[in-house]
Amino acid sequence: MKIGGKEFDVKNRTYIMGILNVTPDSFSDGGKYNRMDTALCHAEEMIRDGADLVDIGGESTRPGHTVITDEEEIARVVPVIEAVKSRFDIPVSIDTYKGKVAEAALKAGADLVNDIWGFKHDRRVAELTAQYGAACCLMHNRHEAVYENFLEDMVQDMEECVRIAREAGVADDKIMLDPGVGFGKTYEMNLESIHHVDVLHSLGFPILLGTSRKSVIGLTLDLPADQRVEGTLATTVIGVMKGCAFVRVHDVKENKRVIQMTEAILGR
Repeated sequence: MKIGGKEFDVKNRTYIMGILNVTPDSFSDGGKYNRMDTALCHAEEMIRDGADLVDIGGESTRPGHTVITDEEEIARVVPVIEAVKSRFDIPVSIDTYKGKVAEAALKAGADLVNDIWGFKHDRRVAELTAQYGAACCLMHNRHEAVYENFLEDMVQDMEECVRIAREAGVADDKIMLDPGVGFGKTYEMNLESIHHVDVLHSLGFPILLGTSRKSVIGLTLDLPADQRVEGTLATTVIGVMKGCAFVRVHDVKENKRVIQMTEAILGR
């Protein structure tokens, strides 16, 4: 899979998407990196620690988050995308589900669109992804955690996301899928989506697992967001063993090491 100018061996490796939230209210690190200097320092640190791509988000999507205007989100992310692209040789992802924001980010040089609604919220995001020849990450999501058969329904929902992408002209080799841990699921469903993340292999696309510091870890370990590194690492090991091509994480150094160790044991 090619993202930006980089080739990713998605069949044999697990890569790290480092999280760069340029927001004041993200659940884990809100306000820490919403100035240009701190954002760039953190991007540099993640790259040094082993990030393979950087995911930039300008609106928190935590439960109960405040929806902001497209203009405000664009003002937050575009300067950071441009700065990261000009300073570092690394693919950049834009974390958005809005057409206007996606267009501005792609114009600024974003290489991948990470859409928490899997192109279902705004079909124009799919069209823009195709127009710019960008990659995309389609995440599973629902407004309510109501299912007949959770895993079967999740796969069917993802099939619909893929259909939207294809109809818009996005090439198959530009698509990855995310089970959407923490979105439209109960606690038990979140655990199940991690345990059985490999059901998405049936669709034939690389998988990204995003669990970093999320509530499923906090509820399991009874720990606040800033103390969930070990829980995140356990899910990363599961992800590597289940054949996930990417993990989206806050703590790059620790996850990089655990991936290297797990891959060594597996003989990769």
